[in-house]
Amino acid sequence: MAQFDVKKAEELERQYDSGLQTRIVAPWLTKFVVAFSVMFALYHYVTAGTGVPVDYWHMGFHMSGVMILVFIGFPAIRSSMDGVLLPPSFWRFANVPIYDWLLIGFGIVAALYVGWTWHGLDLSPIGIDFSLPEQVLRQGAPHLLDIIMGTILIVVLLEAVRRTLGIIVPIIIIVFTCYAIFGKYMPLQILKHPGVGWAQYINNMYFPSEGIYGVTLWIVSTVVFHFVLFGVLAQRMGLGQFFVDIATVVAGRYTGGLAKVSVVSSAFFGTISGSSIANTVSTGSLTIPNMKKMGYPGHLAGGVEAAASAGGQITPPIMGAAAFVMAEFLEVPYTTIVLAAIAPAAMHYIGVLCIVHFQARRLGLKGLPSEEIPKLLAVLKQGWPTAIPLVILIYVLFSGYSPHMAAFWGITSAVVIGFVNPMHRITVRDLIEGCLLGVKYALAVGAVCAAIGIVVGVVNTTGLGFRLGFLVTNSAQTIAEGLHPLIAYVPFTDFSVMNITLFVSLIMIAITCILMGAGLPTTALYIMLATVAQPALANLGIPPLASHLFVLYYGVISEITPPVCASAYAAAGIAGANPFKTGVSAFSLGIAKLLVPMVFVYSPAMLIVLPEYFTWAAFLETTLTCAIGVVMMAISVSAYFIAPLPGPFRILIALAGIFMIAPGFESDLWSLAFAAPVLIQQLVARRHMPQSGEAMDA
Repeated sequence: MAQFDVKKAEELERQYDSGLQTRIVAPWLTKFVVAFSVMFALYHYVTAGTGVPVDYWHMGFHMSGVMILVFIGFPAIRSSMDGVLLPPSFWRFANVPIYDWLLIGFGIVAALYVGWTWHGLDLSPIGIDFSLPEQVLRQGAPHLLDIIMGTILIVVLLEAVRRTLGIIVPIIIIVFTCYAIFGKYMPLQILKHPGVGWAQYINNMYFPSEGIYGVTLWIVSTVVFHFVLFGVLAQRMGLGQFFVDIATVVAGRYTGGLAKVSVVSSAFFGTISGSSIANTVSTGSLTIPNMKKMGYPGHLAGGVEAAASAGGQITPPIMGAAAFVMAEFLEVPYTTIVLAAIAPAAMHYIGVLCIVHFQARRLGLKGLPSEEIPKLLAVLKQGWPTAIPLVILIYVLFSGYSPHMAAFWGITSAVVIGFVNPMHRITVRDLIEGCLLGVKYALAVGAVCAAIGIVVGVVNTTGLGFRLGFLVTNSAQTIAEGLHPLIAYVPFTDFSVMNITLFVSLIMIAITCILMGAGLPTTALYIMLATVAQPALANLGIPPLASHLFVLYYGVISEITPPVCASAYAAAGIAGANPFKTGVSAFSLGIAKLLVPMVFVYSPAMLIVLPEYFTWAAFLETTLTCAIGVVMMAISVSAYFIAPLPGPFRILIALAGIFMIAPGFESDLWSLAFAAPVLIQQLVARRHMPQSGEAMDA
């Protein structure tokens, strides 16, 4: 039975996830970072169960902790000296430059200033003639000190984001800031607005309710961090090994068994992982080398793992924590998001499994020998306690409690069972290391989500979302009016200008989401896309839930879209394969994820929870034809069905798949017309295949 090595997986994460690569600091400061990280995790754990402090204090505490750890661990410029402990000097204390200590101090003061001055400030008792009225009286007319502190916080936040995620997000935020300030100078009339003065800009970005202290930072500090911590602890107490063993039992015996084990285990692991890179290296450290031993090319082995792992961000119940933010944005119960996401996520995994199956048939790869497949009863006997925390977490979630309460009980049960489970016992050291890793995961997400609040604030202040929506719709309509005369006479279709406008708009928004989502954590990319791109979909009359899932899907696709595809590059490193080729393989394997959002936009019945669209007949018709279309696309990508598939027939079956995926009876007829020649060719080719080809496992 293959053994899941948690330490090896975490080492691989540190190698491929820049958010875990920190500089060497003095020994005493290292101990402080460990102790502070444990206290930081403990604070969030305790407040999740006993009650979160008032929002401006809680978010201030969270942001202060993030800044302390970011500026201690992440240098201003990465270099080979980050791994060297330099001697103390006037400009460097504990191997951290003096300017980083100043940024920590400024950041903490600016983050906690809102709480300190919420009820006003009077320094006359200590002999200083200075006072501030309470915050509600300063709302809309900020004091000079408010403006100074808000400016400091924005600058420090942008630098924290730059160090953890790179320069792209700070540039985006600066562009949005410039738009807010200089709106009256915009060249396009539809984008013009009167402009916002710097004082009013700081008022909107700094004071709670929107901006930095808005819903984005609130969700990160009360939900996302907790679920990240739960995932790390659950993996350490043996849940990762249990997932791999169950996946081996379920899929190991079939054609291409090890690749199917990778897909199934990644789907399981995605339920607790909020990071596609973490998902990739955790299960991939075990499955990728095994796939290569069985004959899979390195780029395909890495692509399988990356594509399957990227599905974790759209797989209920956690969905990279985006589900909780989505529920907050839409003001619907969390369970509504989970139910809506089930069928689309299933389509993704059907696509990956089918491509894996047909590729294995084409390469002549069989399943695992029976002696290498663990017995189900033995797996359940040894691993069932490790699944209890996940069951408890899901039960509490679906019982109507808050997400952070569910995380509290999930973490509590993971710790208790980890200490008492004789099959896979954890130690206090494991717990401390788990807290340290969980906090490291949360640094980049915490910094970027606080900063993304500025984008949200600008959009709300200027109405930019609706302006962009009109811009997209008008551009799409112009394109549609040009295309309509060319395709209006295609039989069995209804290509009206309105229908073409909708389709072109969706393509434009999808491309925008993929480009904007590149390199961002799932939660942050969803928040930004829901703020910027989703209003354009709302203008097209698409249901809010469908439009929010649409932007999430296409944002997550950036994880496996070259040239920026972090999880594919991580998989390539494990496989020793060409990174770009691995990215292309991952993208082709995730083809279902690329197409399915179009389906639930045109036929929201797939999402189950929208009563005005859902009927069992519509749901079954949509999902069954979509699944068949996904299988057809898998045949095209694999160039194999029951026999090798020549190039022209691959094009035909791809067209058949696209038309079958598209909802509607007319498109199904076109699909059957394209598929018929392919089926005939496959039956003829099957008859002429050598006998050895027929002996392959089904």
